[in-house]
Amino acid sequence: MPKALIIDDEQQMRRLLRMVLESRGYAVCEAADGQLGLQEAAFHRPDVVLLDLGLPGMSGIDVLKRLREWSDVPVLILSVRDQETVKVEALEAGADDYVTKPFGTAELLARLDVIQRRRFTRQSAEITAGPLTLNLLHHEATLNDTPLKLTPTEFALLKTLAEHAGRIVTQNQIVRQVWAGQSSDPSEGLRVHINHLRKKLGESGPRIVNEPGIGYRLEEL
Repeated sequence: MPKALIIDDEQQMRRLLRMVLESRGYAVCEAADGQLGLQEAAFHRPDVVLLDLGLPGMSGIDVLKRLREWSDVPVLILSVRDQETVKVEALEAGADDYVTKPFGTAELLARLDVIQRRRFTRQSAEITAGPLTLNLLHHEATLNDTPLKLTPTEFALLKTLAEHAGRIVTQNQIVRQVWAGQSSDPSEGLRVHINHLRKKLGESGPRIVNEPGIGYRLEEL
């Protein structure tokens, strides 16, 4: 049985989340503040953490940073804060996804499924995202078993998105992966390469979704 840890100071929210998660077969533990949440995470070793940002005492971002010092457990942020800067900060601090309150339970469960599916240690030289396959050893891409002609930058960009398929990858994270060490601003180039990739993936490939002001998400079909 998968284990979920809820860290939220609102009792009603914890109760709602517990009901939703238990109906989905999760064993649930919970904490009302960040310090207790870290203790629960260390003790129970959950498979997923649902983390509020507006916690008393230690902020959700600080909890996330502390957690990432020793754990790669998938973390879904649940927050009323919908500012782009806050979302970017959380994602770059190690959050796997971000859902704004109020939320639909179907969306919440779908996001949880995605971030847990992507929790893996790669043991293969291939990344698969729906009909798309990337062979990292040979730097080759196929779409529906048909070779896809990509430039080295397009391949690196698509690899970065495919590694985190279903999740938002911030622009800074993409730049660090694809244009590491480059001093000039590659933002315009990023948009151009994204457009090229969208055309090459076409209607039959996974979609590259723009998350305005934050980054991009590769959606599997």
